[in-house]
Amino acid sequence: MNTSLPPARTLDTTDRALLALLQSNARMSHADLARRLQVARSTVVARLARLERSGVIVGYTVVLAAEQDERSVQAYVSLSVNPKEARTLQLRLSSLPELRQLSSVSGEFDYLALLRAESPARLDMLLDEIGEMPGVLRTQTSVVLARRIDRRV
Repeated sequence: MNTSLPPARTLDTTDRALLALLQSNARMSHADLARRLQVARSTVVARLARLERSGVIVGYTVVLAAEQDERSVQAYVSLSVNPKEARTLQLRLSSLPELRQLSSVSGEFDYLALLRAESPARLDMLLDEIGEMPGVLRTQTSVVLARRIDRRV
């Protein structure tokens, strides 16, 4: 599967509208999407298949209600890692359900992980678990106190 995004010019108005609808509700049925876009259901199915195949759509997710989201604790964890163990470490980190994002970054650290835990106690356990993983040389954690701007949804 192609994981690079196609040039923006390959997305027409209908593609953009389809993506906007899915971003607001990824569980919307093909029939509902077709009705809202005023196109045939088969058109929606074909476009979704093309967008998935080309890598524009790489997955579907669940967005938690604000109340649930506010009860959790988020933290950004910077990790300095042994390069020889980086691939194995990525696999270990990916097994943590609380891991929301892992990015390789430039600068003092190698990775930046975004964690969301159900409680401060669970976050503390996760940080200990990550710190003990083979290949982790050093971590630095910043707990999110409040979101000032959030354009995800």
